[in-house]
Amino acid sequence: MDTGDTAWMLTSSALVLFMTPGLALFYGGMVRAKNALGMLLKNYVAMGVVTITWVVIGYTLAFGPDAGGGWIGKLDFWGLKDVSNVIPDGETAGAIHAVPVPDSVIMVFQMMFAIITPALITGAFAERIKFSSMLVFMALWSLCVYVPMAHWVWSPDGWLATLGVLDFAGGTVVHINAGVAGLVCALFLGKRKTIAPPHSLTMSMIGASLLWFGWFGFNAGSNLEANGYAVLAFANTLFATAVAAITWFFAEWIFKGKPSLLGIISGAIAGLVGITPACGFVGIQGALVIGLACGLVCFLAVAYLKKALGYDDALDAFGVHAVGGIIGALLTGVYVNPELGGVGVYENWFTMKVGYDMGFQVMAQAKAVLTAIVVSGGVAAITMTLLKFTIGIRVSEEAESEGLDVAEHGEKAYN
Repeated sequence: MDTGDTAWMLTSSALVLFMTPGLALFYGGMVRAKNALGMLLKNYVAMGVVTITWVVIGYTLAFGPDAGGGWIGKLDFWGLKDVSNVIPDGETAGAIHAVPVPDSVIMVFQMMFAIITPALITGAFAERIKFSSMLVFMALWSLCVYVPMAHWVWSPDGWLATLGVLDFAGGTVVHINAGVAGLVCALFLGKRKTIAPPHSLTMSMIGASLLWFGWFGFNAGSNLEANGYAVLAFANTLFATAVAAITWFFAEWIFKGKPSLLGIISGAIAGLVGITPACGFVGIQGALVIGLACGLVCFLAVAYLKKALGYDDALDAFGVHAVGGIIGALLTGVYVNPELGGVGVYENWFTMKVGYDMGFQVMAQAKAVLTAIVVSGGVAAITMTLLKFTIGIRVSEEAESEGLDVAEHGEKAYN
């Protein structure tokens, strides 16, 4: 066992877990004051619910030995059975990855991704969904969408992985998945009765900063080893995020007439989303283009597309995470090209393929994007339909007017 790599993975796991409370603050500051506590709770509860489902069945379905056809893992690791904290003598790999760390550290690291992904969706249906419905949706969607997608993309035998799809840290598995599900939920719930400005941009700025900080574990940690590729992912995460933040900032200044704090922190999140699938595959040139594209296109999606189409994606889960994730996933296929500063395409992480075929790689990325849109959107629609006709999905008009903090939780964020 490489103790340095193991220490880096444990540190990265803690950083990624820290992102979920950061997300809670980011989202919590953008809602009305009387819904702030409920928004914080919706994100924090994911750390409990998803941890339990991941330990019991999620990990084995996502990263257990393939059951056949690249669709799902076997139940070999049910309840973490045979997930070792050490590497047996004579072996060099932890879990299913050819890296010298224990199975358990892979399990813990991947758990943090499973936690934050459904939490991202909460931004789309803020201020109007029933808390009980949200809990059921979170658990079902996590198991029926996130877990299979993680197997398809990140398991060596996953069917998207065998097609050559590249997703270094979760552009498809995390962000497109969550953003599309968020849009579907927002459409099912309808518009809020009252749409108000953020109640605390100070809180949102703190949350965005915690997200950027934790994202270094998210991206650089996804290399699974503390080496040059981790440094590349770290540097790209810093650069692309800065570019996207400034791009959104100036785009808003030009189109809206004033620069804003909400704009620059939203641009930073868009850049983090966009560079996620590409961070360990592209060079600084790719990071620059991805940052520019995400900063501008996500701004346009949030400022104009949402109004044009009339959907109420309350905190822009779709406009930032789905749109930014799609941009990053597709541009990964372009800028992995060594001639454009990328690292090239490897088979099983170690053997570089001879030559580079941009058409093939971009098409593979597009297949993954389309798969995430169809599967996540479809399962979200089915789940919301079932919830609508059973326990209901939207709070009453009285509860929405009073605020969900008091109506659903009997508490207030501020006294």
